[in-house]
Amino acid sequence: MFKPIRWKSFPLDLLRIQVGFTLYGLAITLMIRGNLGTSAWPVLEVALSRILGITVGTMSVVTGFVVLSGALIMRERIGWGTLGNILSIGPWEDFWLARITPVTDNLPLQIGMLLVSIAMIGLASAIYIGVDAGAGPRDSLMLAIKRTTGLSIRAARGMIEVTVVAIGWLLGGPAGIGTLVYALLVGPAIQFGFKIFKVEPHKPVEVEAIVED
Repeated sequence: MFKPIRWKSFPLDLLRIQVGFTLYGLAITLMIRGNLGTSAWPVLEVALSRILGITVGTMSVVTGFVVLSGALIMRERIGWGTLGNILSIGPWEDFWLARITPVTDNLPLQIGMLLVSIAMIGLASAIYIGVDAGAGPRDSLMLAIKRTTGLSIRAARGMIEVTVVAIGWLLGGPAGIGTLVYALLVGPAIQFGFKIFKVEPHKPVEVEAIVED
């Protein structure tokens, strides 16, 4: 169930993956602070963080471990990058949220923040997925559902994200037009990131499974 660690390249892999996680945390922060709507999981995590009185980053870590537990129950294979994803992106979100203030009543800037965040997610995804150290917890759950139910990746992804956004929105999370824009543009952004960094994932199924963590 665990991908082997490539010890010879581990120091460089660790550096690369942390660069990706840092950019990913910044991208999520820009979406949150832009107030036009976020990707699926932050909608839920922001809502739960407000209800529980904890930081968004802490909620992201908690959610990551809960989701990973579900993937492990379904015996999905993970790697050290999976744990790195859980333990790194949340703290980076808190780091950037403490330094970037919310923006309202400035639509051009808000649109710019949304588009920049989507582009950054494309680059960040290419960087850390290119390390090939295991899918993130949310991707792992999606792959597990695909493998155990026979659903397509798109169906599994859609089912999870619609459920997550709906629950998050009902709890007061930041769903909005930006959520739809993200859904439309994140795929092309990630493909562009793959092209820039010449990423060739080892498992084609995992290419299709890329979503936000």
